[in-house]
Amino acid sequence: MTPTLDLRSDPIELTAALIDIPSESRDEMVIADAVETALRAQVPHLEVLRHGNRVLARTDLGRPSRVILAGHLDTVPIADNVPGRREPDGPEGDVLHGCGTVDMKSGDAVFLHLIASTDPTDLTHDVTLVFYDCEEITADANGLGFVERELPDWLRGDVAILGEPTAAQIEAGCQGTLRVRLSASGVRSHSARSWMGDNAVHKLSRVLAALTAYTPRDVDIDGCVYREGLSAVRIDGGVAGNVIPDAASVDVNFRFAPDRSVEQAIDHVRDVFAGPVGDGSVTLEVTDAAPGALPGLGDPAAAQLVSAAGGRFRAKYGWTDVSRFSALGIPAVNLGPGDPNLAHRRDERVPVAQITEVADILRRYLSGTA
Repeated sequence: MTPTLDLRSDPIELTAALIDIPSESRDEMVIADAVETALRAQVPHLEVLRHGNRVLARTDLGRPSRVILAGHLDTVPIADNVPGRREPDGPEGDVLHGCGTVDMKSGDAVFLHLIASTDPTDLTHDVTLVFYDCEEITADANGLGFVERELPDWLRGDVAILGEPTAAQIEAGCQGTLRVRLSASGVRSHSARSWMGDNAVHKLSRVLAALTAYTPRDVDIDGCVYREGLSAVRIDGGVAGNVIPDAASVDVNFRFAPDRSVEQAIDHVRDVFAGPVGDGSVTLEVTDAAPGALPGLGDPAAAQLVSAAGGRFRAKYGWTDVSRFSALGIPAVNLGPGDPNLAHRRDERVPVAQITEVADILRRYLSGTA
């Protein structure tokens, strides 16, 4: 039986209802059914489309601009935190607990509540809603990617807002991410006769020295300061306690500011390790890469959103799906309830005041009353 959602209810109550529908990645059918059913029944002026476990909806009011509100329906695995619970008088004030409260069912609830409770005559923008699956797992499963490839018309707009957790203030753009593996090879020998071997682990010492000496950039773009980082995230090597290792590797993650392309980020990392790579003591392999997204706050539509948020904004650390919109030439920001540091935790929770605050910000923006 499809759960019933009252989209016009208080967005706090709607958040609680969404939390109580389990929706781990690849298991979003029930929540997608509930969202689709509610939109079709309660918001008749919308065009609604179901695409797998993605639910798309949009207005056609002839407004001069279009705002895309995008949120993922999936969560990380449940950790004894569904159903949710509300703690109105706890040490942190009135707080809603449960899987997805932060990432990002509270953001989804705000979007659904606004489209259902706002008179279409009050909208100064046309609105597209995109609710999608599998954001929390591998990029090739991400539902927004399927929409981009198979339904590109649904991702046309003037600005995009991702309901990712930002503690109710705008986090603009996002960092790019690059992973490389630096590998060394050698010759095994008994460690009692180490001179007979060639220690692969030792060859990584120059890689680690370069990382230790590295000074990251701080980059100011549109008033958002992005801090880069180059870090070893994994080391492999060693055979046994009495064997000189003949293979070793270190995985390095580069989080780069969105003024660099992926290609420029790769070139930069190659420059950092030019010594050991250049003399052949190590090899460098790119294992994963995704571009960042510029904040785009100078765009008029984005500037209106900043005004609606009281001028509060900051850089987004980490990668989000705003990158997909940026690649399409659409300014995109993150704006949602919840502290991103609490996402994916067993004690995931959101202050209910932030749900109300984000709803108020977006209502002012969509109605042009900022």
